[in-house]
Amino acid sequence: MLTYEQALAQLLAAAQPVAEIRRVPLTAAAGRVLASAQQSGVAVPPLANSAMDGYAVRVADVTAAGVCLPVSQRIPAGTVGTPLQAGTAARIFTGAPIPEGADAVIMQERCENGEAGVVINHAPRPLENIRPAGEDIALGTDILPAGIRLRPQDIGLAAAAGLPELPVRRRVRVGTFFTGDELVQPGEPLPPGAIYNSNRYALRALLEALGCEVRDLGTVPDKLEATREALRQAAADNDLIVTCGGVSVGEEDHVKPAVEAEGRLDMWKIAIKPGKPLAFGEIPRAGGEPGKAWFIGLPGNPVSAIVTFMIMVRPFVLRLQGVEKVMPQVLTLLADYDWSRPDARREFLRARLNDAGQVELFPNQGAGVQSSLTWANGLVDNPPGQAVKKGDAVRFIPFAALLA
Repeated sequence: MLTYEQALAQLLAAAQPVAEIRRVPLTAAAGRVLASAQQSGVAVPPLANSAMDGYAVRVADVTAAGVCLPVSQRIPAGTVGTPLQAGTAARIFTGAPIPEGADAVIMQERCENGEAGVVINHAPRPLENIRPAGEDIALGTDILPAGIRLRPQDIGLAAAAGLPELPVRRRVRVGTFFTGDELVQPGEPLPPGAIYNSNRYALRALLEALGCEVRDLGTVPDKLEATREALRQAAADNDLIVTCGGVSVGEEDHVKPAVEAEGRLDMWKIAIKPGKPLAFGEIPRAGGEPGKAWFIGLPGNPVSAIVTFMIMVRPFVLRLQGVEKVMPQVLTLLADYDWSRPDARREFLRARLNDAGQVELFPNQGAGVQSSLTWANGLVDNPPGQAVKKGDAVRFIPFAALLA
């Protein structure tokens, strides 16, 4: 079996970002992957402006507290005032451009109305409460690097820089299907020996959370030819095929031989728990069409499928999208548990932070306990053979870093 590091390195080495680039308006850019670095066409702010509601003055006119200056003009935000006359003050509001000649703004709480104008109860220093032009962004500077998934704050920054649209990579197209004659859909009667197909809904949600375009081919009968036909159909117009189930070695596990018959299998079995039977390969397009679809076969067990997706499939999909940094944030925290019988494989244990900021484990780490995933808010990444005692430092990966 490959180690986790070996398998992940192989996956990421194979992934090449989709080539097609589209320009989309800012309103449609959130969650998309930026295809090229962006520069600002304006300085932000474009003019020096006031950081406060107050009065713009010349520092030379206010050498001591108690000076009274006549108010020569009023400058609300969005209005450019006239040059400030010496010996006067300008009523100014937050965000309004500083008039020529002014070199400080006195906040209104330090001022009061006088008979001849405004009484200033503070001697200012030069540039007090003034935000200089370009303080946030200088004209022409890089504001967004290529290869990031655009967050709301990135969209806001692009808007502030005056960019109406952004170049993004096409969404990754993923075809999915599920094997198992025992599977029925939620809402249908549950015959003896059958189970509801939770993987279908969890996998779609996982892929869509990453911004993929999902094509669901449904449940495929446990037959070799039916599995081969599903692979051919999924490879026709998708970048990636992801399946659940059928990748083990049982008589009814047809996915592995079907992939080997239709294409190539490059990886099978990884030394991780849960999720050992993970398959990776490629399926050429049928009928001599150019191109191929990558194939990843997840275990059928729901816990194994979801955990394996988060730690193996997620970084692969992100790299297909063109994301540069694909590995999740890992926190080093203290364990609030004992783990005395570690596995020889690398373990990803369902865990959560408690009120003390320490990590506790779900009591039953069995691969069939799907409720553990909703109880947990992350995974402990435990090295092979590593026992843990309460108070030891452990590697904790929050679900927030694995589900987006």
